[in-house]
Amino acid sequence: MIKIKTSLLILFCFTIQMNSFALNTSSLTEITTSKDIESQLFNFGTQSKNKKGILINSALIYNETLGYGFDINSASNVKINPNTFSTTKPTYFSVKLPEGNYQIEVVIGSSEKQSNITIKAESRRLMLDQLSIKKGKPVTKIFNVNVRTPKIDDNQNVSLKDREKDIFNWDDKLTLEFLGEVAVQSIKITLKDNLTVIYLAGDSTVTDQDVEPWASWGQFITNYFDDSVVVANYAVSGSALPSFKAGNRLKKILSLIKKGDYLFVEFAHNDEKIKGEGNGAWGSYSTLLTEFVQAARDKGAIAVLVTPTQRRSFNENGTLKETHGDFPAAMRTVAQKNNVSLIDVTKMTTELYETWGDEPSRKAFVQYPANTFPGQVKALEDNTHFNSFGANEIALCVVKGIRELDIPLKKQIQKEVPNYNPKKPNYFSSWTLPMSDRFETTKPDGN
Repeated sequence: MIKIKTSLLILFCFTIQMNSFALNTSSLTEITTSKDIESQLFNFGTQSKNKKGILINSALIYNETLGYGFDINSASNVKINPNTFSTTKPTYFSVKLPEGNYQIEVVIGSSEKQSNITIKAESRRLMLDQLSIKKGKPVTKIFNVNVRTPKIDDNQNVSLKDREKDIFNWDDKLTLEFLGEVAVQSIKITLKDNLTVIYLAGDSTVTDQDVEPWASWGQFITNYFDDSVVVANYAVSGSALPSFKAGNRLKKILSLIKKGDYLFVEFAHNDEKIKGEGNGAWGSYSTLLTEFVQAARDKGAIAVLVTPTQRRSFNENGTLKETHGDFPAAMRTVAQKNNVSLIDVTKMTTELYETWGDEPSRKAFVQYPANTFPGQVKALEDNTHFNSFGANEIALCVVKGIRELDIPLKKQIQKEVPNYNPKKPNYFSSWTLPMSDRFETTKPDGN
């Protein structure tokens, strides 16, 4: 289902969803009220006192007919307690949902012991980072998740690459991943159509990387906005401006984007490889950047251009080589000529890597000796793609850039997010985010 535009369609869609839930009458108490028709509430525990919603009192395995449950072979990790489910291993909970933006309200914490919980959504978008909860002091956390399908209309779809067809971002359900010392009392999911949406258009350095150890800034910046914002990341590994457009990704964004939303555009890594007359930084690259900007403006949205992340390539004197040629300068020129907001990530990542230095900067990229991960028989040596630590540092650079722009979005950054200086970065030795348990040694498309 594409974007829901009327309350009648919302009611119809959720009525179908609720009827399928009614099949499991042993766990169903009261699903919803007339005032809460767009919400689904899941309570966990053998003695939960909440009379509303769906009571899950066993480690229920997800299936298509029921439409919810513990997913990705993780049900065996779950212990059902009187008022929570708990786990110490990566655990997934999925709910079948139509396309849309959803607000997730999670009540977490246990009366029996303290907890420390990390939550990721869909393809490892970070939503909650290692929150410590005292014994007997449950907390409620709220975050927003974009759920989407390839469908644009009855005649058009986004062209997915083969590697994308089985990832969490493009399936027909919302998947939450729980890591750490987890205790969850309830999960409430509510359709929201009034959120500020940040649409991301870009390549492998931006996209939601589905599996470890690969990561990109687009899946970490989700952790830095307040609950009025949702990120819809349409970036894809290996893409350039022409292929992004040809694959109907821009068309899909334009079918959904509304006044007050944002379109962040970061390309160059793969555009540099397009040769021939009319191409290059000052040719088709500049032309298409201008087209993307104008398309967003025509919809009343705000375009933001993001210069490309640097590749990790050092000179002997410790300075960074310029590996993008004229492309960052071309993007800066397009921004100036068209009065477009610009975040100069090329400049910030140059400062960042040089501050780290040649050897320490390796810790931000996918560089691991053989046998670090399951099935990894060869060393991983990548100077373009980030691991989670590096991706988070780039996300902080983008947040810094947003704060320096004259756009309303800067007021929607969480107040507790500290100011970031790429000349005073974090170091890998302080990075403790739990890793997901799904791995792949094949590098993403693009370089």
